Amino acid sequence: MQKGNKHIRVAELFAGVGGFRIGLEGASDAFDTIWNNQWEPSTVHQDASIVYQARFGRKGHSNKDINLVPTSDIPDHDLLVGGFPCQDYSVAASLSRSGGIEGKKGVLWWQIYRILKEKEDKRPPYIFFENVDRLLNSPATQRGRDFAIILASLSDLGYVVEWRIINAADYGMPQRRRRTYIVGYRKESVVAGQMEKMSDWVNYDGVLAKAFPFTQKAGTLSEFDIEGTIPEVSASFNKGKKESPFGNAGLMVDRKVYSVDALPVYDGPCQTLGGNLVDEELVPEEFFISETELPKWQYEKGAKKINRTSKEGFQYVFSEGGMAFPDYLDRPSRTMITGEGGSAPSRFKHVVQTPSGRCRRLIPLELERLNMFPDNHTLHSDVSDGRRAFLMGNALVCGIVEQIGKSLYRFIYGEEPVSSKPIYTARDAQPMLSLDLFAEEKENIVVNVPKKKYTLDKAKHLLIGLVKKDNEDYFLDKTPSKIYYTGKTRSFPSTIALNKLYYFMPYIKGKGVRDLYLIRIARIGNKAEIHPETGDKEPRLVFELEYLESLPEYKMVKLNIFNAYRDTVLGRVLEE
Repeated sequence: MQKGNKHIRVAELFAGVGGFRIGLEGASDAFDTIWNNQWEPSTVHQDASIVYQARFGRKGHSNKDINLVPTSDIPDHDLLVGGFPCQDYSVAASLSRSGGIEGKKGVLWWQIYRILKEKEDKRPPYIFFENVDRLLNSPATQRGRDFAIILASLSDLGYVVEWRIINAADYGMPQRRRRTYIVGYRKESVVAGQMEKMSDWVNYDGVLAKAFPFTQKAGTLSEFDIEGTIPEVSASFNKGKKESPFGNAGLMVDRKVYSVDALPVYDGPCQTLGGNLVDEELVPEEFFISETELPKWQYEKGAKKINRTSKEGFQYVFSEGGMAFPDYLDRPSRTMITGEGGSAPSRFKHVVQTPSGRCRRLIPLELERLNMFPDNHTLHSDVSDGRRAFLMGNALVCGIVEQIGKSLYRFIYGEEPVSSKPIYTARDAQPMLSLDLFAEEKENIVVNVPKKKYTLDKAKHLLIGLVKKDNEDYFLDKTPSKIYYTGKTRSFPSTIALNKLYYFMPYIKGKGVRDLYLIRIARIGNKAEIHPETGDKEPRLVFELEYLESLPEYKMVKLNIFNAYRDTVLGRVLEE
């Protein structure tokens, strides 16, 4: 990987339907997935592999048991990523019954270790993994041992490693999904070279802290060394203690651990379950719950106490609290699980109430939206709705990967990343798939424009900018992420205070303004970033935008600076 060409070769393990790929490509065009592996053991019908190939093509795709893939078959790469299978740590099984890293699925960690070790001096400078949040506490008999083994193994291979448990909903995303994210850097890498104090890196300066800011919870600092060989760590780490020593944010350098518990800091727009639902008339009838079935669902969701007898003959009372029924629409969804599909009543499946008063399950497209995948990403004639739900229950939230990918890029190259494939972008202009689910619609649903919770501040500065004719279609479609390039920097009005700009509205000639965006980032760039064929490398101001809402209709306003811009406040335009 050379700094000059900005090309990060990615190998993706346990790829599922491509959540890592979507997130990284949404972060920057520099991320290039050159090889990927997806294999579901004990499964004849490889649904995830089928979807992955339909969306991204067969080039570089491996649908083989990773245990049987020689390291020599995996091309050299700069970043190894993967959500390594986590059933043994999953909330679907109690910690006391989970095998942890010794379990059938947990041993797949050693395939990651094997690949990194056998790559020797060509092992990637960067690694990025995802797992369930309870990884840091597994197993119940020796809290934190599994994570200590992983950290010690990576340290022995020459990596420094940071981690964070992140709940996607804490940062404005549409699902309450807590997962552990692990990012590592070889000691000689560009990123590792920027580390100074461990405490500063974890709390303020590091890749994860920059992507997802937080404050440290008082009294949670934990510092210690992971000592001994891997077998010794496995046998004795934290033995006899009731709590894991790992906080939910931390860093390991040369087996020295610094960790704290993180309290999220975020004040931006927030997505909700209701904001990601399709109109009721688009929902097939089989997803609605009949009046006769409704009491069964109410029972499953309700509080209950049941007398049970164990296999050993002991009697006990099984109890569980009640759940919201139907699910709240004005907040992020509950965590999605693999059993989300199917019509049988279940405590864990989402049920929403429609404007007509009927209750229904979520359709696969809505499940995709809750993980921030493009609409219809898993739609395929060979994949059932139940399996589509299963695939989403196994997936990660693409928005988390996108933000970490952006942060990693900034550390590697020292500049803002650019992507021509935002995470909501549909990957098939002419789908190879059956669209019977929406056969009655005149247009296919291909872009997710989630509704968000936020408060408009009418006193904040608003920039209105003219959209040139050849770029109007781009600003007229409904994709929620946009990039606006101003004229050349020497022609941009010096009277506009960039540090005060907060909102943006594109001005369409002959129409006026309608759509309101939040300015996420303002930077210097050029059009060749996205359109290299133009060769236009003239410096321009670049605004990276997030769609908020639209006025009921276009409003004509006067552009009073060079007939191309207007610097005002939001309230003035809304009230004119």
